[in-house]
Amino acid sequence: MAEEIDGPLLGFAARTVAGTTAPIENENGRALYHQARFDGLKPDTRYVYRVRAADGWSEWLPFRTAKAEFAPFRFIYLGDTQNDILEVASRVIRSAFKEAGPAALVVHAGDLVAQRDEKVHDDEWGEWTEAGGRAFAMTPQLPASGNHEYVDHILPNGEESRVLGPHWPLQFALPDNGAEGAKATSYYVDYQGVRFIVLDGTAAIDLGAGESQTRWLDQVLAESPARWNVALFHQPIYTCARPEDTEELKAAWKPIFDARNIDLVLQGHDHCYGRVSNPAGAEASRADSAAGRPQGPVYVVSVTGSKMYGLNDRADTQPVRAAENTELYQLIDVEADRLSFRAFTATGGLYDAFTLERQTDGTKRLVETQDTLMAQRRCNGAAGPDDRPCTARGKD
Repeated sequence: MAEEIDGPLLGFAARTVAGTTAPIENENGRALYHQARFDGLKPDTRYVYRVRAADGWSEWLPFRTAKAEFAPFRFIYLGDTQNDILEVASRVIRSAFKEAGPAALVVHAGDLVAQRDEKVHDDEWGEWTEAGGRAFAMTPQLPASGNHEYVDHILPNGEESRVLGPHWPLQFALPDNGAEGAKATSYYVDYQGVRFIVLDGTAAIDLGAGESQTRWLDQVLAESPARWNVALFHQPIYTCARPEDTEELKAAWKPIFDARNIDLVLQGHDHCYGRVSNPAGAEASRADSAAGRPQGPVYVVSVTGSKMYGLNDRADTQPVRAAENTELYQLIDVEADRLSFRAFTATGGLYDAFTLERQTDGTKRLVETQDTLMAQRRCNGAAGPDDRPCTARGKD
């Protein structure tokens, strides 16, 4: 690796960084996963790196380190990619990077892959890597684990359980600052004035790591030096497809989000789109905006891949915007006193947009966009919103 220059001799002052290699045995045979850590990097500096394999060196790939202090930036938020990753979801990822321009990072709200019986799991992770391609290779990724990052496991007493799939810790080199019981899947990252806090809903609900994550979440928010705080996890507090909200997470985490004034909560899992800022419903949210009352946190659920669930009964009244049978990506622009959120469909249509504006007293006001949005996308019986069959199915 080396600092990037304008001339062609990128390797002239490069240094070699040793990595680690770990094997995974799978139906295709043995796969080798490699990790290397760069140290001594300077803030706000362009670097290049390349990787050597058996057949030689890769091309040089550039990246830029974060500034040491607050500075505006843009990041991409993706929901579940999970199914048909290379065939279908990859085009949405490409559209996101094309629209975003120089995105600083990408956050993923879980279920990056399916990891069930339909495909070899190693092939799925290969699809995910190929779907992001060079864009992923040049941009930091902040992933949350979903239920599909876990695989079935039989305990010694014969009971069914689940464990984190073996690919996760090999695929991602994440900060070691998470909660007990979820060290591999919970963490936080500070980036240019934003604290990103990543939680593991599956470990909280099914594996006894709820209380430890709740304590950790409260501490991480209490100690946050950031201008903005964003939470990222898979199972949504307010669902757009499932009949019931994720009550266990709502009871544990929502009071902390409220008390600590978190700004955005980004989620997946429901394979639909929904945005909630006032649980009382869309009309209450619009009334809050019109009156200039403080709002937040804003809860968003989104989906990037092909798997779709139908909207639940609350989707007509609770979220300000909702969609089914629709692949989306989101761009969030961070400024000193403003967060601007835009959701786009796969073809680049503006589907939802709002701004959170920080007031002089520290509260936030939500301002709905004045731009023209697409009509809300719903299925009409068996007919989808694209003059094709609706693929969204009901979720029990």
